[in-house]
Amino acid sequence: MRITLPSGTEAEIAEPADSDDESTMGLVIAPDIFGLRPLFDDMVARLSSVWSMTVCAVEPFPGPDLGPDVEPRLAAMSGLDDAAHLRDLEEAADATGCERVGLLGFCMGGMYCFKSARSDRFARIASFYGMIRLPEGWRGPGQGEPLDHLASGHPDRVLAIIGSLDPYTPPDDVTALDATGVHVVQYPEAEHGFAHAPERPAHRPADAADAFQRAHTWLTS
Repeated sequence: MRITLPSGTEAEIAEPADSDDESTMGLVIAPDIFGLRPLFDDMVARLSSVWSMTVCAVEPFPGPDLGPDVEPRLAAMSGLDDAAHLRDLEEAADATGCERVGLLGFCMGGMYCFKSARSDRFARIASFYGMIRLPEGWRGPGQGEPLDHLASGHPDRVLAIIGSLDPYTPPDDVTALDATGVHVVQYPEAEHGFAHAPERPAHRPADAADAFQRAHTWLTS
């Protein structure tokens, strides 16, 4: 179900049909650069049912429709404001109606998982192949470095799922990430985006299943 957060940002939310409010954990999803779309609508519904959580996914680009192509979205990254997007993620946490809430993110959403380490709203965070350092073309006045957010936050609450062949998470960056205290799990043959979008050439079904199981265990621990 589509909702509008207090900020005006669009989100998708689903509640498990067989769980009462007291037993339900909340989960916020930070999508990849392509934002809310059927892939994430389906993920919200599936994880809500399978994981018995109230799940809410947040549109990362509120405002004008950027279309389906990646180029305008890459160009828009430098204009994103950390404070606004992190606020939206926390508003989504409140929208679940749950006291305990986890955060799960993919690609740019995984980067915002690292940046959310400063927040006290998220009990546990799982980042799938999030950028560890801000890509050069994404730099802007509202964008901070993920490692800085981790250094001043709660890195011990964060699980990082990394593909060892991912150009967005090179080995030196992974070493720096590990040094912050984040729990890092690497998949040796995996590239960027290997877990959450089955239509991608990089998708690795066995690694994806293992990564999601690890994320669930982490988020609920």
